Parts: sequence; structure tokens; C-alpha cells
Amino acid sequence: MKLAILSRAPRAYSTQRLRTAALDRGHTVKVLNTLRFSIDLSGDEPDLQFRGKQLSHYDAILPRIGNSITYFGTAVVRQFEQMDVYTPNPAYGITNSRDKLRASQILSRHNIRMPATTFVRDRADVIPAIERVGGAPVVIKLLEGTQGIGVILAPDRKVAEAIIETLHSTQQNVLIQRFVKESKGRDIRALVVGDRVVAAMRRVAQGDEFRSNVHRGGSVEPVALDEEYERTAVQAAQIMGLRVAGVDMLEGHDGPLVMEVNSSPGLEGIETATQLDVAGAIIDFIANQVAFPEIDVRQRLSVSTGYGVAELLVHPGADMVGRKLSESGLDERDIVVLTLHRGPRVIPNPRHKEVVEAGDRLLCFGKLEEMRSMIPTRRKRRARVKKLPDQLIHES
Repeated sequence: MKLAILSRAPRAYSTQRLRTAALDRGHTVKVLNTLRFSIDLSGDEPDLQFRGKQLSHYDAILPRIGNSITYFGTAVVRQFEQMDVYTPNPAYGITNSRDKLRASQILSRHNIRMPATTFVRDRADVIPAIERVGGAPVVIKLLEGTQGIGVILAPDRKVAEAIIETLHSTQQNVLIQRFVKESKGRDIRALVVGDRVVAAMRRVAQGDEFRSNVHRGGSVEPVALDEEYERTAVQAAQIMGLRVAGVDMLEGHDGPLVMEVNSSPGLEGIETATQLDVAGAIIDFIANQVAFPEIDVRQRLSVSTGYGVAELLVHPGADMVGRKLSESGLDERDIVVLTLHRGPRVIPNPRHKEVVEAGDRLLCFGKLEEMRSMIPTRRKRRARVKKLPDQLIHES
């Protein structure tokens, strides 16, 4: 495999480890400065120039795109994608994860649990927003901060209001987030590669510091994740569109709360803490994908007009609940079940004797019109009931 690591820091620990891991496995690898590319759209096919010369052929790239060059860096990654060069982290995944608000919006749509978060701009909305996330203390985050920079803990409402007002006056966009007291100064970093967590560590803040980032003096220790934490990390990375990601989670009373999904996770802290070859796992995954690439079944299986791929959620009242797949009526409707998802379990190519349960998700190929008719009407969004203070209730 011929691999290009896109990085402006060739001597950084992560870049060096990835390069060494690739060389040790017999691959050809180059570290290329992302800013030295130029995107060539003048010919019949998409192309790239590097240092003023036409780029040679590469089988895969591994983007290590810094925050400061997200726009240009993702444009370069997108051009490689147009040239059919494999990347574990496509441009849209990097862009999604880099914007904290966009990432939170996407994850919340897919039932990934996160600390309560709000985003407002008008001064009059600030205090109600603070109350919606549970009141002070609250965490205030700049949308594009990194390594703990731009993350502030406001101990009371007045301080929070003053900080937000100041940041807004400098045209900064901020998130207001519930402070998870039970996880103060601690979080989990899970390194996801493909569909598994290859390493995980707990980061612990130093002294009274509530940010546990290693760059802020936090210490690290290896941690064995239970099934719920592993599943949450993998799902969060995949929802973002990333196959290599660092997923940061708080340890809440009711389980993991996702804080952030990082598309260019550092390797030094987690390799030091766990003594695992994380760089090697990343290189092996990329090599396997180059040899046998994943395909987007939703595009490739639409081979005939009116046919395609869809995911069907089995609702408790559905006729097929409690029946075998052979008795579900799907065959008669020209629908084939490719994969059955049941909680954390994934059953590829399920047998006809498999009994359907409420809550199953069926990835199916078949007639789109038939599958569309099986999707229940979207429920209307319910208005929130506003609680009245006890004093008003008694007075009324």
C-alpha cells in the first residue's frame, strides 16, 4: 500500500508513530504538508498538485488536519475522494466533528446521550438557556476550541451571563452546557478504529482544574470499557462519518455522555497509558480497506428503478413481532433483510428462522414503495409543559 499522511507536523509523536507503523508493515508512506497542495480542476479529471508538480498515485491518505486549516484541509481531502483515493475520515466527517454545535445537532438526532446543551445569541435568551440546562454552574464552550482552550466553568448565573455577553461582543459563538458534577475533572477517551474501540484511557485533571486534557497537565490511566461505553463510542464516531476517531465521554450517573468526537486524535497519551500499538491498528485498518474496500450499499444496490436500501424499525405493534422472518411477509413484498440490529448485537444475513422482536432494526433491500408503506407516520413534536414555581401553584 502507498499511503500519504497529511500533516503539517512531520516530527509530532502521532505522525512519527503512524509513519513507523506503516514502514514496519512493509508499506510505502510519505508525510505531506497539507498546505503545499493545490487543487487542479483544469483538466478532464480531478487532480492535485504538490509543491507545484503533479501528485503521484496513492492508495490511501490519512488526514491529520489541524483546526486552523479546516477549510483548506477538507478541500484537499475532498479532492482525494474525487480521485478515488481511500480515506478513513472523509471531508464531511472532519467538518461535522470540528464544529461543536453541528456535531451536537447530529448526535442528538441519533439518540446519543450528551450533557444538556443550548445555543443562543440574543442577550435576553441567555438566562432562560442557563435554566434549561439545569442552572449554574454551567460550562461555556467556544464552538471551535481545542485541547481545552475556550472551555470555561462559570460558577454562578451572574458570572455565566457576564462571560457569555463578553464573548458575544467579540463575535464569538458559544455553547452553554450542563456541568456534570459527578464527572468533575475526569473523562474517558476511547480510540475508535473501524467498528471497534482499540484502546481507552481515563483522563484526570490536576488539582482544582476541571478540564482533564493532557495538554493542561492532566494525568492518564488505562481503562477497560464496558459494553455500553464501547457501543456509544463506536456509534458516535460512525454517525459523524469517521472511521478513526477519539471519542470523549463523561461518566454520568446513568452512563456515558458524549462530549466530543475528534477526527485527528493524538496518540501519545493513549499509547503511553495503555501500552497498546494504536498506530498499528490504524494502519492495519486502512490497509484492509484498500485491499477490500467498504461500499455504500445504499448507492450500489439501487440497481433497478424503484429498488433500494432502507432501514426499518420494528415497532411494538407491528404484525411481524413474534414471528419468524420467513413468516413476516417480507419475502412476498420482495424485501430481503441484509442485516438485523438488536441492541448492541448485529446479525448479518439473518436466517429465516430468526424471530423478530420489537425494537429490531432491519437493513433491507427491496421495493422502495413497499418499504415506505411500512414506515409509520411521523409523530408530531410535543410542546414542553412549562413547570410553574410552587408559590404560583399555591396562589392559584
